Amino acid sequence: MRAVLQRVRRAKVVVTESTVGEIAHGWLVLFGVGPNDTQKAVDWLAEKVANLRAFDDANGKMNLSVQDVNGSVLVVSQFTLYGDCAKGRRPSFIGAAQPAVAEPLYEAFVTALKLLGVPVATGRFGADMQVELVNDGPVTFVLDSPAQMEAQS
Repeated sequence: MRAVLQRVRRAKVVVTESTVGEIAHGWLVLFGVGPNDTQKAVDWLAEKVANLRAFDDANGKMNLSVQDVNGSVLVVSQFTLYGDCAKGRRPSFIGAAQPAVAEPLYEAFVTALKLLGVPVATGRFGADMQVELVNDGPVTFVLDSPAQMEAQS
């Protein structure tokens, strides 16, 4: 499982000229699923996103979580996070999970964040989405689930 977290002042997802998900400050999470990902990876990643201390405290230090700052998370499915551009001029997506595997794990990730008490908005799985955001910082992290990290070594 792979996620790109961008700390934002605001973000929204538009599908066919309609806003389907929108947050004020918090995390925009671009979320990708690999073919061997499991619920264990979902739980690990949800806990990490909910509790990662990357928001500024009163002293300007990254010491607070999205929950500490009463922020929200906007989750956008993005299979292209598994795109391999090493060979040729077209990316290969064979490293991404098929939709039948990815969609239930995407939904499970959203549910896991909600169960941790995080307000969550979403894009629409598999849709052509336009994502608008205002970066805060900018602060951006790439998170790979432990299983993903093991597969790369």
